Amino acid sequence: MWRALLIFFTALFASAQQSGDYSVEKLLGGFQYASAVAWHQERSGENFLLIADLPGGKITRVDSKGPSVFTEGVHASGLAQDSDGRIYICDPHKRQVTRTDKKGRAEVLAESFEGRKFNGPDGIVVSKSGVWFTDPAFASADKQKELSFYGVYHLNSKGELSLTARMAGRPNGIALSPDSKVLYVVDSDSRTVLAWDLDKSGAASNQRVLARIQQGVPTGMLAGPDGKLYVAASGVEIFTPQGQEAGRIEMSEKPAGLTFGDSDQGTLYIAARTSVYRVKFRAVR
Repeated sequence: MWRALLIFFTALFASAQQSGDYSVEKLLGGFQYASAVAWHQERSGENFLLIADLPGGKITRVDSKGPSVFTEGVHASGLAQDSDGRIYICDPHKRQVTRTDKKGRAEVLAESFEGRKFNGPDGIVVSKSGVWFTDPAFASADKQKELSFYGVYHLNSKGELSLTARMAGRPNGIALSPDSKVLYVVDSDSRTVLAWDLDKSGAASNQRVLARIQQGVPTGMLAGPDGKLYVAASGVEIFTPQGQEAGRIEMSEKPAGLTFGDSDQGTLYIAARTSVYRVKFRAVR
């Protein structure tokens, strides 16, 4: 009887985690809250996945040898990597954005605006034009904030900080189109995806509502290699670059952070509550 029950529940789980377009596999569990993921790829061919556990204050590395501790004492809600292999971290506890080089040396890139501490940097994305990050304030941080607004910021290649958008709602996930000409930001309060056009210097214009999330509160976001937007809400909502609905990935845990990885950048990794999941697509996205 126990064997029959085991077969039944295994089949039920597989059914819930698969569709005709994709399959979802649990990669690693045991996190307090898996808040962000980033794929690290170097020119030497060394590739690995980074997983942030926000309340645990730890970033885990997963490579061909398995999981190991990448760094501790860092409360990361957002992770990104640049073309030189440097790691960018949004730390809402210390209310700052940092960058760590390949030798493990960390530096603070930004921690205040106009003399006031950030609310709690959350999402981050990097391109040749610099770094963009969101600065909401969740839970108790909202009562402790020094700034009177929530912001989206840009750090250019010279390290100069500017305010891209002053927002009434709380910005969360952030992404760039593959050609870096469009900036996308999730507004968790209005449950929308906003978009701006960017010029070569990174200056933003033409703010607009691109899409509305129908199920759940949106958090993390990612623009895939094909330009489609993947938004973490109750599941993962998929949109075209024009904001049209293009699919949905069902999840057993609420997703937060997303990244594409593997050698072909064709696998989607998702940080979701206590675990990290790997999504393989069966059809061309």
